[in-house]
Amino acid sequence: MVRMSAEERRESVIRAAMVEFARGGYKGTSTEAIAKRVGVSQPYLFRLFPDKRAIFLAASRRCCEETTEVFRATSEGLDAEEAVHAMGQAYQALIAEDPDKLLMQMQMYVATAAAEAAGDTEFGGELRACWMEMYETVHLAMGADVDETTTFLAYGMLVNVLVSMGFRPDHRVWSGFYDSAQPKQPER
Repeated sequence: MVRMSAEERRESVIRAAMVEFARGGYKGTSTEAIAKRVGVSQPYLFRLFPDKRAIFLAASRRCCEETTEVFRATSEGLDAEEAVHAMGQAYQALIAEDPDKLLMQMQMYVATAAAEAAGDTEFGGELRACWMEMYETVHLAMGADVDETTTFLAYGMLVNVLVSMGFRPDHRVWSGFYDSAQPKQPER
């Protein structure tokens, strides 16, 4: 039996946390559920992370980093017009292949709003910093055009909302969406 290093175990906790938080949200997910998914005890979980908040932030950071990397990789070497289509299609594929990634993003927004409402600006600040890296990546791919960046991200949020609400690809709400193809829906 091969033993995992603490870093490998930490990585498995982040992956498990992304799934658990995506499905249950910050408040609705227990650290016990995360520990169980990884196959470790709760005390061991807290040797890797100081608290549930740190686990959520690590999972949120990873979600943003992976999405940002998709945008970066698909837009590399393309002009702004080509980049918008490549990134849009890549994002649609990303959330179709990994619906938990979309749900994790939605949970990040909910958790940030709840923290802000409770007066905890530090929590939201950390999540906003992750999101801003994604914004800057898209912004540069769009030729640093604020209007294009805003439009792209607005369409992305609309995709998030429509997919999370379960609108099927043949629903009229998708007609004319992006010029290219109908958005793919995650398996339910």
